[in-house]
Amino acid sequence: MKASVVAHRDYVISQIDDRLYGSFLEHLGRAIYTGIYEPDHATADENGMRKDVIDLVKELKVPVVRYPGGNFVSAYNWEDGIGPKEDRPTRLDLAWHTSDSNQVGIHEFADWCDSVGTEMMLAVNLGSRGLDEARNFLEYVNHPGGSKWSDMRIANGRAEPFNTKLWCLGNEMDGPWQIGHKTADEYGRLAHETAKAMRAFDSSLELIVCGSSNAHMPTYPEWEATVLEHTYNEVDYISLHMYFENRAGDTANYLAQSVELDNYIVTVSGVIDYVKAKKRSKKQVYISFDEWNVWYHSKEQDKALLEGNQGWPHAPALLEDIYNFEDVLQVGLILNTFIRRSDVVRIACIAQLVNVIAPIMTAPNGDAWRQSIFYPYYFASVFGRGTALNLAVNSPTYDAPVADKVPFVDVAGVHDADGKTVTFFAVNRHLTDSIETEFSLAGFERAEIFDHQVMTHADLRAVNMAEKPDNVAPRKGTGASVKGDIVSVPLPPLSYQIIRVKV
Repeated sequence: MKASVVAHRDYVISQIDDRLYGSFLEHLGRAIYTGIYEPDHATADENGMRKDVIDLVKELKVPVVRYPGGNFVSAYNWEDGIGPKEDRPTRLDLAWHTSDSNQVGIHEFADWCDSVGTEMMLAVNLGSRGLDEARNFLEYVNHPGGSKWSDMRIANGRAEPFNTKLWCLGNEMDGPWQIGHKTADEYGRLAHETAKAMRAFDSSLELIVCGSSNAHMPTYPEWEATVLEHTYNEVDYISLHMYFENRAGDTANYLAQSVELDNYIVTVSGVIDYVKAKKRSKKQVYISFDEWNVWYHSKEQDKALLEGNQGWPHAPALLEDIYNFEDVLQVGLILNTFIRRSDVVRIACIAQLVNVIAPIMTAPNGDAWRQSIFYPYYFASVFGRGTALNLAVNSPTYDAPVADKVPFVDVAGVHDADGKTVTFFAVNRHLTDSIETEFSLAGFERAEIFDHQVMTHADLRAVNMAEKPDNVAPRKGTGASVKGDIVSVPLPPLSYQIIRVKV
């Protein structure tokens, strides 16, 4: 079985926004407490943050982290997380039926972001609260001083403003599960007025309005059209969310779900264009895909707690999916889709970063380790920066329940002109067959493979654990060759790999 890929230097999609490789931390389960924050841990820094986790996050070069939710934000009082820790209240979190001590708030999170070299992407509560709380939060975070909220920040130990530019106007407001759920008209009107108020403070802010929680919502895609009718000229992005699962154990269908993702993006992009034309606007709104990941492994075990049968525990284990090798392929496919749609998807956030459906896991008072999905996220974040190439891919296909004509070979390509490299990210979806694939590089001066990494495993259900952290990990690839401007690479069945070429 064979496939071919043509990459031309001048045939491009878009310059990739580095924030395509963002992440997300919510006050949910152990994401914060015993995730990033554990003052009694052997590696804890002066702020109580785990240095072993900081080191792993630094490896990923995460450009932006969304905070503090997620569903959590829709009943969150940001004021609870400021001031002396001993004075902060413990609150009941209705979203996840837990309690939160508020020992981590905006100051602690901002300091942690500085320690890992990332930017904050903050969400305001438009569920149980509204415009006033949003503008007060913005003033607290971004105003230099001389006003009530900025002076309170200074009194709480931060003289300089945080200068956060990226703000989410609520979370999943289309979802009936959301605290303060609204109709599209109700939410669109509130988001519009909140955006106006925030822009009155700083017109250079980047604002994100809520789109659909998933492509199967009964209000999709009318929700996007209605919300954008209200907000188009006041916002910069509309958010989308999607999670992937394989409860049926059907690998071929599971790996076809990225085609659904692509259709979701294309549809919402069309809605954006429709509203833009209707409003005769010169402004372009983009997509912020600020929640995505595989999520299904932990759902059964979480039911009792989420149904309220275990009281209101603080930072219990919740949504702790243990990812397997099959999930490596899915995450690789998702990231490839974002690269190929980087002309419209400018921001994306893997949900989440630590412990909660996350590439990094920790044990309380113990180790931190890389889950299997750490690696495709790492490769894309580190080597997927530059210009997305418009590849011509010719591959055999298969039909699946979720999509027809699914290519066995899925490829994204990125040209880093400064580094003089082209990086290909390739997934072979075929269950049994290796596919010999030729990559033709046109318009480039030369081709020389200098890095080739492969991920395969005999067991699709293989996982990484604290006692065996490298069970699923990349290895050096073999069998790739170059002849002129043709790079030939064997793609083993059910494999993920990157091929980096000097050009």
